[in-house]
Amino acid sequence: MDFTGFPVAALDFYDDLEVDNTKSFWDAHKHVWEESVKGPMTALCAALEPEFGTAKIFRPYRDVRFSKDKTPYKTHQGAFVAQGPATGFYVELSPRGLRTGGGFYEASGTRLAAYREAAAHELYGPELERLVADLEAAGFERNGDRLKTSPRGFEADHPRIDLLRHRSLTMGHMIGFEPVIHTAEALDVVREDWRRMVPFVEWVRRHVQD
Repeated sequence: MDFTGFPVAALDFYDDLEVDNTKSFWDAHKHVWEESVKGPMTALCAALEPEFGTAKIFRPYRDVRFSKDKTPYKTHQGAFVAQGPATGFYVELSPRGLRTGGGFYEASGTRLAAYREAAAHELYGPELERLVADLEAAGFERNGDRLKTSPRGFEADHPRIDLLRHRSLTMGHMIGFEPVIHTAEALDVVREDWRRMVPFVEWVRRHVQD
């Protein structure tokens, strides 16, 4: 199956699912998800695979075991290409349109310590700062879980204290409802976004490891 874009029906499906997140709605409209969401996402990832690697296309079901929110279905469809532990490239379709991303989505223990050591380093830290700034200048937004205070061992006036507060660090680009998402050219948009993020993701891959 060639990627030809995400049809309008995919966005309509998620608009309706946000209103009626029930098994009865899902059962009646699962064919729409399969044809208009899963099918195109699978084709998009297959087209990107030779350059970036095999994607994991996430299941549509939420894990509600430990959540107060018991709605059973995700209101977005994501796919992730791993480049390291919890590190890689991301693409998502939701009621807000198409979005790309990349970086590290979780780090704890030794990996978080390795990130902070590299971000504070006199050579590696400014490199990360420059990579993030370049992506922000290109229209990407910096995201991730971060502390409100300074992490232990770092002074509040550290020149990169804002980056050091991060416990996860990702860069994202909201393409939204641009007409291109309904065409085969959306592949080029996602590919170009991921290519822009390669140096940033590679920095993370080198420095944030087990």
